[in-house]
Amino acid sequence: MRLVFDRGTLLLHDVPDSARIQEIPGVLWDDRVGCFRAPARLTYSLLTALRQRDVPVSDRPSPRLANPSGFHPIPLRPYQEAALEAWRMSGRRGLVVLPTGAGKTRVAMAAMAATRAPILCLVPTRALVAQWCGALDEFYDGVVGRFGDGERTLAPITVATFASAHRHMSVLGDRFGLVVIDEAHHFGSGGRDEALEMTIAPLRLGLTATPCAPGAATDRITTLIGPVVCHLAVGDLTGDALAPLDRITWRLRLDPYERREYDALTDVYRKAFAAFRGARLGSQWEDFIRHARCTDEGRIGLSAWRRASRLLAYPRSKQDALRVLLARHHAQRTLIFVANNETAYAIAREHLIMPLTCDIGSRERQAVLKRFAEGSLRALVSAQVLNEGIDVPDAEVGIVVAGSHGAREHVQRVGRLLRPAPGKRALIYELVIAASGEMAQAERRSEPLAARTRTAA
Repeated sequence: MRLVFDRGTLLLHDVPDSARIQEIPGVLWDDRVGCFRAPARLTYSLLTALRQRDVPVSDRPSPRLANPSGFHPIPLRPYQEAALEAWRMSGRRGLVVLPTGAGKTRVAMAAMAATRAPILCLVPTRALVAQWCGALDEFYDGVVGRFGDGERTLAPITVATFASAHRHMSVLGDRFGLVVIDEAHHFGSGGRDEALEMTIAPLRLGLTATPCAPGAATDRITTLIGPVVCHLAVGDLTGDALAPLDRITWRLRLDPYERREYDALTDVYRKAFAAFRGARLGSQWEDFIRHARCTDEGRIGLSAWRRASRLLAYPRSKQDALRVLLARHHAQRTLIFVANNETAYAIAREHLIMPLTCDIGSRERQAVLKRFAEGSLRALVSAQVLNEGIDVPDAEVGIVVAGSHGAREHVQRVGRLLRPAPGKRALIYELVIAASGEMAQAERRSEPLAARTRTAA
């Protein structure tokens, strides 16, 4: 019997009756080619099943690139060693959950150094491709390949964006034995999952600071990458592996005109949402957002919700509070987090602060971060660019002017300040409007920051 890699799948040739191949999950008959086909990720589980059935296999795919060599010793903290050992004990498949700034990349590089297999590292953005290549240069003497931003170079260790991997996995899928997935929470519920279906790599390491909640997405990530093998929260590591953190929540008020407008808008969208839920029992807010455009009442309600959100993003009281905080911390490197680019540019104009938005190119962004590290820029304002992945080790103060509804964004933002430095104590302010939806959101966002020690093999 032969297993042949074919554009991200396996073709099963010369299948004997004794293989009982139809009983193996994931294997289907393909009339187009007249043989059985399966996702490439099942390569090694298929081989195990065939071995148990005493079916000889004369040809099978295996990683086509050479094994990397040239790693220097990589020092790890005790919790990083524990995370690496938990991954090993789980068959070198699984998800490591560590806070931003706790050294997930260091754990991954130690796993790479200890694994005798060519390695593909998947990251969400082009900026992170450069960041990973820079981190590898510190401990690895070999050439690092890149896929993304117009580059297509292969090496025993290759870093690729999610998008590039998805486009090219039909030719990359049989070249690697270990796949490292940074910000793995992006998988589990989208088309990019196909990239992990299309690779034969049996060894898989996912990294994230913000895992998905239990549900279909988590189940899918478990199938594609493996289970959570180590989970440490910010509260488990602050003051030791992370900088000590002080959190201050400022409860602010809308002025009378803003309050009247906010209450009126809130009343409109609550009525629309209540009508929607009355017609669809068990529906949630996310269902309303998806279906609101189908009715006049839904569109009006959704428009009112958006206007209310914009009002909360930067009302007068937040403008005044931000002015006070920037004066108080003018000598410290400060990151300001806002809800949208409109607010970012408004703050940039008002306080002459450099905005980092999606409109800023990668070269300019790197130049800005370098000036921030050197101290010639003392503050940056961003809506989303700094939320995930970008390394800002010199920030000391964070001001969350407004955020999203979820905890993931907040944890990522807080993590921008927690990278340790001698004598450093991080400080984060969260500006919250009293008697608004921001109050409950602030409570939910703070939950993942509490200590949560749980390690499972």
